[in-house]
Amino acid sequence: MIINKDTAKKTAELLLQIKAIKLQPNDPFSWASGWKSPIYCDNRTTLSFPKIRNYLRENLATIIEKEYGKPDVIAGVATGAIAIGVLVAQHLNVPFVYVRPEPKSHGRKNQVEGLLEKNKNVVVVEDLISTGKSSLNAVKALKETGANVKGMVAIFNYGFRIADENFKEADVKLITLSDYDHLLEQSLDSSYISTKELQTLQLWRENPSEWNQ
Repeated sequence: MIINKDTAKKTAELLLQIKAIKLQPNDPFSWASGWKSPIYCDNRTTLSFPKIRNYLRENLATIIEKEYGKPDVIAGVATGAIAIGVLVAQHLNVPFVYVRPEPKSHGRKNQVEGLLEKNKNVVVVEDLISTGKSSLNAVKALKETGANVKGMVAIFNYGFRIADENFKEADVKLITLSDYDHLLEQSLDSSYISTKELQTLQLWRENPSEWNQ
């Protein structure tokens, strides 16, 4: 779900500008999953650009307060969303925790790191949504500690159907600053891609696991 079209296109523009997102329809990337992809997204790059990370921080914080109300705690999903989550929590002046993919195998064997008391209202911060599996795993871990998860915000969403289905099934509200559709729109408007490349990029999203095999 996108709240503001202008923000979505501006976010896409900034991510392209600093190469946090790269589009290479003619020279695809290989994802860890084995998928061939014309897009690669690494939002951790934004941390090296103060003006851009501040833009993301402010807009994520604004969405959280408007859509979920000020939470008791912000939770970042490890590892990609820890830093942006801390920035958002600092902006809202609320505590921060982060969620590991799985519990530690030693020590206290925590999956949620930081102080999180039961029945606290929590908003989860993510950097990137693909299938949504790891993001929703974090939500599950938070709920198991007794947290009241109000919803999730993220910087960018590929917009895969499987992610929409997963979030709907889990009954978790997701709002992102930008997504694949607005990225393509902005890329075409700024002549970053051609009309022919746009068609290739649109085809990939329809069936990413089989594309270019």
